[in-house]
Amino acid sequence: MVHRIVIWGASGHALVVADILRLSGTYEIVGFLDDVDPRRQGLPIIGGREQLDRVRADGVEFLIVAVGDCAARMKLAEVALEKGFSLATAIHPRAVLAGDVQIGPGSVVAAGAVVNPGTSVGSNVIINTSASVDHECTIEDGAHVGPGVNLGGNVRVGSGSWIGIGAKIKDGVVIGARSIVGAGAVVLRDVPDETVVFGVPARVQKHRFTE
Repeated sequence: MVHRIVIWGASGHALVVADILRLSGTYEIVGFLDDVDPRRQGLPIIGGREQLDRVRADGVEFLIVAVGDCAARMKLAEVALEKGFSLATAIHPRAVLAGDVQIGPGSVVAAGAVVNPGTSVGSNVIINTSASVDHECTIEDGAHVGPGVNLGGNVRVGSGSWIGIGAKIKDGVVIGARSIVGAGAVVLRDVPDETVVFGVPARVQKHRFTE
């Protein structure tokens, strides 16, 4: 059965998500929502969030938030749920997932990603192109594991955290909630909540949300 779906977002990440949905053969995309520029050219944008009630009334049951910013993605997902939508999950057919991997609603697993046994992925997570997630990892709600990232076994990525492109996280390391790991970083120790780290080896550069 093919389900009708709307994509909330119209950036480059939305193009990636749309491609995954088309390849899955499970969804028919009825349009995109864009709160920033609803007149943007090149995509079938039907408006912004003011269209949610109309789209739901037209019988569209599914929505996926295709926004890279972690905090924004989680907030928009909450709005969609309040409006009565179900959050779709988009898994590229050329991603490799172990049979026992759990993927939460609203999450996206891009082409070439590998997710190994015992791993749990929360809701509204992005596991981006060619990222590898080893055994028994936990990726909490709203996190973004960037392209080419390597997570060792038993790594925990906290809610809303961003792991930049090509970063490497050592086995057993905990990345705190709402933290940022810079591109190419090598993380050998736990990262506290709301902390920015980068470098080889990664070091704390600053704490987020402080005056």
